[in-house]
Amino acid sequence: MTSRPAQSRTITSGGVAIDIERRGRGPALVMLPGEEDLESGAEFLGELAQRFEVIILRPPGFGASERPDWVTCMDDVAYLYLDILDQLDLHDVTLLGCSLGGWIAAELATKDDARLARLILVDPYGIKVGGPTDRDIADLFLLDPDEVERLRWYDLQRGKRDYLAMPEDELTIIARNRESFARLCWEPFMHNPKLAHRLHRIAVPTLVVWGAHDGIVSPAYGRAYAGLIPGAQFVEIPAAGHYPQIEQPAAFLSAIAPSLEVAHA
Repeated sequence: MTSRPAQSRTITSGGVAIDIERRGRGPALVMLPGEEDLESGAEFLGELAQRFEVIILRPPGFGASERPDWVTCMDDVAYLYLDILDQLDLHDVTLLGCSLGGWIAAELATKDDARLARLILVDPYGIKVGGPTDRDIADLFLLDPDEVERLRWYDLQRGKRDYLAMPEDELTIIARNRESFARLCWEPFMHNPKLAHRLHRIAVPTLVVWGAHDGIVSPAYGRAYAGLIPGAQFVEIPAAGHYPQIEQPAAFLSAIAPSLEVAHA
């Protein structure tokens, strides 16, 4: 089945214009990208668009999405996205969330998973697994940027970005994404204290995928996350950091293939 060109526009949910992009044809696969939105230009996404209609949603303040003052947490974003699923009248959705997008996907699924058929979470944030003084998640906002990159990537070359060569509009989006990321995740730091107590509500088959060398949120954190979701499977991707879908696209696609085969049947 041939894919069609990407179609980018906005859709209004709760009075907020949300950046939505649609690629390919086939069963619906809703992709919630990470805070850097590296997924939108990634190899694995092009592969998925050969078999699915990939619907990319960017949260308030990211990409071209509006960011009203009343949107202050992932709960707010999850409800906006639930409204969008209703507006698009999507059914049997594969929901794929990466990093920040994985956190939002988990929040959404705890509230209402009626339109979902399966859930795939890739190195998500969102819960606290240790004690009050334990550092579960690296401090992305206060650490030296070079140290953050060393924690994110198994192969540092995969994370290299030539900012000097980027056009002004692209740099503006990057700056806006980072500002919105801090605004939504600063306090409480990178988690919702209630989410761990809600994950048991997820009733759809769930796969949690983790980079074996993720220095931002460790595989142990990922196993704890998966352990809170009934029946969830956990898969670790070798030679990958926080973005296994970027660093090891073939291994990533192989890991999620069983779930996608069911979706594509």
